[in-house]
Amino acid sequence: MEDVSALKQAPEGRPTLHPALELSPRARNEVLVAILLALFLSALDQTIVGTALPRIVTDLSGNDLYTWVVTSYLLTSTITGPIYGKLSDLYGRKPMLLIGISIFLLGSFLSGLSQDMWQLILFRGVQGLGAGAIFPVSLAVIGDLFTPAERGKYQGLFGAVFGVSALIGPWLGGFLTDTLSWHWIFFVNLPIGAVALYVIWRVLPTFRRSGASRSIDYLGVAVFTGAVVPFLVGITNKQSGEWTDPQVGGLMLLGLALGVVFVLIERRAIEPIVDLGLFRMRSYSSSIVATFLASFGFFGAVIFLPRFFQFVRGSSATQSGYQILPLLVGVIFSSILAGQIVARTGRYKVLIVVSLGIAALGLAMWTQLHAGTDIWVLWLWMFVTGLGLGPTLAVFTIIVQASVPVTKLGVATSNLTFFRQIGGSIGLALVGTVFGDTLRDQAPVQLVNAGVPQQLVDQFAGHSTFSSGSLTAVGGDLGASILAAVPAQVQDMVKPLIPAIVAGIHEAFALAVAAIFAVGAIAMLLALAASLFMKEEPLRASSGSQPAPAAVGESPVPVAMTITD
Repeated sequence: MEDVSALKQAPEGRPTLHPALELSPRARNEVLVAILLALFLSALDQTIVGTALPRIVTDLSGNDLYTWVVTSYLLTSTITGPIYGKLSDLYGRKPMLLIGISIFLLGSFLSGLSQDMWQLILFRGVQGLGAGAIFPVSLAVIGDLFTPAERGKYQGLFGAVFGVSALIGPWLGGFLTDTLSWHWIFFVNLPIGAVALYVIWRVLPTFRRSGASRSIDYLGVAVFTGAVVPFLVGITNKQSGEWTDPQVGGLMLLGLALGVVFVLIERRAIEPIVDLGLFRMRSYSSSIVATFLASFGFFGAVIFLPRFFQFVRGSSATQSGYQILPLLVGVIFSSILAGQIVARTGRYKVLIVVSLGIAALGLAMWTQLHAGTDIWVLWLWMFVTGLGLGPTLAVFTIIVQASVPVTKLGVATSNLTFFRQIGGSIGLALVGTVFGDTLRDQAPVQLVNAGVPQQLVDQFAGHSTFSSGSLTAVGGDLGASILAAVPAQVQDMVKPLIPAIVAGIHEAFALAVAAIFAVGAIAMLLALAASLFMKEEPLRASSGSQPAPAAVGESPVPVAMTITD
């Protein structure tokens, strides 16, 4: 073990490279592969589990607890992300990554052994405890390994990893569930994670800050957890409640109140989990806001695309996953291309503004959706949307990491990830409300337009089968399900009208999805507006220089680092 300067001085007095940059090219490439494997592991888990959840819920008789399989993972991964990011700044990326991946694999193994829903919910929470480290700390490792000018080439690969996982996940989840059992969707994580663990342990050195405070903000951790848990639970409960319900709005208000307390605590903390001083930097704060809004607009809207294909077009769950292939192709292509452009030019503001504009255009196209819209038109809309979204997955990380001192890469990157997750969660809750309200309002109108007599539509309006929740839950032959649900005395009258009823419901569903994309387009335009406030500076060819210390309360004195193999 030896101490070296984190910001070695060149002969002319200018800082040069972070010690991590002195790894051999082969070692850096090996670490990069391991990081991509770890990210693929985390991303694949989310797409593969979604495909198998219906079978899991059936086998474990847990339909009432369905959402908590996802919520428990979301809670623990969202809470722990900023904590891991801060600890990685204090104690190094390597131990945090090893701990995070190990906990994730333990949770995967236990989830695969689950025999009831409560066990699965608990062990998915364990998975999330580990997953909270994988994404933010992995991105911070890239910040350590490569100069700001180089990072674009590699950050772009991360967007591609998520696109590939979204492509492979539905197929792999269906294959393992159908040929072996759903337990194997969790066991498949073990060999991938083992390889990533081994390479990270063998190749990645540990870089620790020397001479800095090791004080851990325990009070901040506790209050942060207390704020995030009720807020996210309230958002989850919105799927079955109203904003005014105590279990929805009440919990969200409690979370916001504790969030205010958390901010007050962080202002006094020696080593805060969230460094509030970073938000005084224009590029950093505008990137955080733009990421939040972009996630708000995208995640809430795109989650309904597979539902559209399943409900209106009659696709299976696996088929619906492949129907969005053009979106993924656009995301993968533009993510990699954007990284290369940033790496070659050192510029990013125009790129991110144009990308958000294209994403807003793509989402606006979807506001013209109808039940009978040609599939080629849908694919074009998806591809355009993906082209705009891809750069946001890579470039915002580059901007944030280039804006902050090397000693704060972990906390800055984890904050970006946190706001991306929160933005997506809030967006999903809001558009869920928009979808339900629009479907309820449009169903009677579209039934009449399809030729169903107004008198019969009025009878349907008060029937539980035709509520928004029931409509979206109907599976199989929609016409047969409707006929079976109406009273026997009117079945003969309804039967000839079944094709018109189905057509009307499908059109109402399509218009409800279109309303969701309208919300997404507005959020994307707001993200574009936030990105205009960025103060673009050429990306440095070295990691040593730092932003003006006054902006974040950072001392200009180089920070010593301890390196251990």
